[in-house]
Amino acid sequence: MKKEIFALVDCNNFYASCERLFNPALANRPVVVLSNNDGCVVARSNEAKALDIGMGVPAFEVRDLLEKNNVEVFSSNYTLYDDMSGRVMETLSTFTPQMEIYSIDEAFLDLSGFNCCLTDYGRKIKHTVKKWTGIPVTVGIARTKTLAKIAGRIAKKSPRADGVLDLSDSPHLEKALLQVPVEKVWGVGIKSTIKLKKMGIHTALDLKNADITRIKTAFGIVGARTVYELRGDCCYPLQSNPPAGKSICVSRMFGKPVKSLDELKQAVSTYAARAGEKLREQKLAANSMTVFLNTSRFIKGRYFNSHTVTFDTATNDTRDLINSACRCIEILYRGRCSFKKCGVVLNNLIPQQHTQPNLFDNSDRQRSARLMQAIDKINARLNCPIRWAVEGLDQPWQVKFNRRSQRFTTSFSELPTVAVTT
Repeated sequence: MKKEIFALVDCNNFYASCERLFNPALANRPVVVLSNNDGCVVARSNEAKALDIGMGVPAFEVRDLLEKNNVEVFSSNYTLYDDMSGRVMETLSTFTPQMEIYSIDEAFLDLSGFNCCLTDYGRKIKHTVKKWTGIPVTVGIARTKTLAKIAGRIAKKSPRADGVLDLSDSPHLEKALLQVPVEKVWGVGIKSTIKLKKMGIHTALDLKNADITRIKTAFGIVGARTVYELRGDCCYPLQSNPPAGKSICVSRMFGKPVKSLDELKQAVSTYAARAGEKLREQKLAANSMTVFLNTSRFIKGRYFNSHTVTFDTATNDTRDLINSACRCIEILYRGRCSFKKCGVVLNNLIPQQHTQPNLFDNSDRQRSARLMQAIDKINARLNCPIRWAVEGLDQPWQVKFNRRSQRFTTSFSELPTVAVTT
């Protein structure tokens, strides 16, 4: 019986690396990327980390530090990051028949049964991804996903490892686990960390050697699985086809306070349309929808409310979603409030082929499906997609990205240019 071997491939400082890729002048310079509305730091290059710029810190709190050290600051460019992620994942798929995309910048590869030096193979993965996409990656290899995460963490920080570390049969495994604080173990959160430290468990090695009964009593089966994973017993197999999510949420902070009902309808319609696209991408339909709306939490008399509607027939038709979202926003609206955020959550999701028609449903569902499919195909090819009229044209409430770079890989009008001198 073959033993599982996982490789975790993690893109280094992914958002910052994407920004550097098309701007060679940023090499070796500190780079940070900000969240929606340029609010908080969500990505940092190694040079920015060395300046003690914290993850999640509000940008205004470190403005002087950024200016003093000539830090390059960018707004999030999700179109660019999503496209570069796809290129990285497509490259990784050439190295294994089975792969699990874990996040936008991470993937688990199944290397079970590979009859080769895994360290050399990890270096080949690293060098190929860099050559084909320009994105630097770290490769951690081990018997379980949890150990692969730890291997990747050490590989990132160790000059000797140089971005690749194989712990699958390493005699130095316990030494490696001793280097990792327990709060850095995959799946260990803040509350669990506090409890573990009270129990005298401070490192990954302590957790590996902990009494399994005691851990299971304190943290349940999930905690016990973490211990088993640290011991090299696989509890989390590769998910080549991860199960569909239980809900889909689309929400954004507004670029400016919104007071009018019309602008709120524009926003919630835009979010409902995007949620519908996500549903159809995953071949799902929603049985219910929740719309929420809130003002800033820092003002006196803060207002937050939500409203849920249930569909007679599960749907992924954007028209159904927009109509329901607008009705919800009419119920939630308060005329004197300045709203900061709203969102749409689709719940009780089912595979679209399992939709049960309602006896009194007069809609032509097949025609609806063809219409949605046609719109999705057109939008996939256009830089300026088809919008529903209720979404509006100007959309002054949209999130601000004042420092966003160009969408180099997806927009003909924003392709990188090269100056040739003779």
